[in-house]
Amino acid sequence: MIALKTNQKIGMTLLLGLLLVASCIVQWSPYHIADQDLSGRLLAPNGEHWLGTDHFGRDMLTRLASAIQLSFVLSFFCVLTSATLGVSLGVITAWKGGRMAQGMDVIVNILLALPGLVLVLLFAAIVPGSLLVLYLAITLTQWVEYFRVSRAITNTIINSPARQLSQMMGFGPWYQFRRHIWPELTHSILTLASFGGANAILTMASLGFVYVGIQPPMAELGLMSVELFPYYAQAPWILVQPLIAIATLVFGFHLLAGNKHDAAH
Repeated sequence: MIALKTNQKIGMTLLLGLLLVASCIVQWSPYHIADQDLSGRLLAPNGEHWLGTDHFGRDMLTRLASAIQLSFVLSFFCVLTSATLGVSLGVITAWKGGRMAQGMDVIVNILLALPGLVLVLLFAAIVPGSLLVLYLAITLTQWVEYFRVSRAITNTIINSPARQLSQMMGFGPWYQFRRHIWPELTHSILTLASFGGANAILTMASLGFVYVGIQPPMAELGLMSVELFPYYAQAPWILVQPLIAIATLVFGFHLLAGNKHDAAH
């Protein structure tokens, strides 16, 4: 079992708290994210709309909660898929070597030569507003880091006396992986996963800034920031809300990642 440091516990508590509150608001809110009331535009926080309303009279609390929930869902699946793919290919490549290692080197070098955000922008521009395409694009850019780290660690462990002794005693590859390789991978992979969650949220928000990410009427933090920016002088509180949400999510994931000293132990 992995022992979490104090800052990691704070990060996990912050993220789980945000997810729980956002899910409850989405479930129980009397408003829908697309409900408009043009007679109640840009209202300040009040008893009916706790965080006010936007330029279409939509309830900001409901939209913010929905956007936070969407960010969590996307980041979770991106991290899960890219970590599974990257670790699997990294371990297998280090174990097999030969032509497979040479082929993977070519693929990884090609992906590394392309800036990640540009690659995601390309996919998102082809099919704007597609959550599936956005998920696939972010996953495509993130799995490489898991691959490189898991391959480097496995290359070290694969030649260790302990692993070779297990092989000579007749233990299969799965046992060798669980006993010798996975314990050495765990901390590094979890650290990468935490940063990957933050990067996925920032990437989705960045696409919203240039209108090629999630499209209206869905609520997304980056898109909300861009839509509300023209009204910062009239209602600065509505512009601050999605920006604070992005910063809080990223801060929580960075706390969860710990520091280099923690990852090394």
